[in-house]
Amino acid sequence: MRKIGIIGGTGVEDASAFGKLAPLTVETPFGQARCLKGTAAGHEIYFLARHGLDHSVPPHKINYRANIFALKKLGVTEILSFTAVGSLNRGLPPGTFVVTSQLLDFTKSRVNTFFNGENGQVAHVDFAQPYCPALRERLNRCLVKLGLRHSKQGTYVVTEGPRYETAAEVRMYAAMGGDVAGMTNMPEAVLAREAEICYANCSVVTNMGSGLAVRSLSHEEVTEAMERLEKQILAVIEAYVNDDGPLTHSCQCREALKEYGGFRLEAFGGDAKEE
Repeated sequence: MRKIGIIGGTGVEDASAFGKLAPLTVETPFGQARCLKGTAAGHEIYFLARHGLDHSVPPHKINYRANIFALKKLGVTEILSFTAVGSLNRGLPPGTFVVTSQLLDFTKSRVNTFFNGENGQVAHVDFAQPYCPALRERLNRCLVKLGLRHSKQGTYVVTEGPRYETAAEVRMYAAMGGDVAGMTNMPEAVLAREAEICYANCSVVTNMGSGLAVRSLSHEEVTEAMERLEKQILAVIEAYVNDDGPLTHSCQCREALKEYGGFRLEAFGGDAKEE
């Protein structure tokens, strides 16, 4: 049985399609996290809306450490993230699913590690491959099976937000090799690596970036685009959960802190409970 965390972003906050789910409150040293627990295809599923179910938390204020710590404490070993993104690449038009393979981090004010030196805890994690190659393989296989327009790789540029990018920034990001721009994959991805959880991201292109689009961007446009793609996103989640096929790629995600003795929950504390 797999224990799968699904982290939904803008437009992926409604978990009702997953059937009957039990609300969970997880107390962590970094604050409280809330998620929904269910089962599908014999696997445990934990759904977490990173912006809150009512989309009340902006990207730079998300408690990323509490969210990832909570999933680790619940025994989650793999995370599938969904993000709404703008495209920096004319070859990736709105409606394209991108299985991101690299990222560029332009965030500024977020705590990006569990190891800030408290109690002598310091760790330097390898992050050359920020997304799990095994989970990316599974996700790509599902997208092919579903016949959805997708890119099997791409570089995600993480911006601080909550504002959208300037036209000059979009040109710079594209020149640096960026393919899509969003606001939430960091520090989420690196925290998952520190917690030794496999992590993959499925970006959904909702719009072209500033300077590439014919009109100014609004949040309403992004939300409406995600709503139009809701059935496809849910199909991707269902296919991913049901895919137990063999994988040719391996990963070291679950041994990322091996030289430090692993990620030890008891070094932090916190309790999980059902409401």
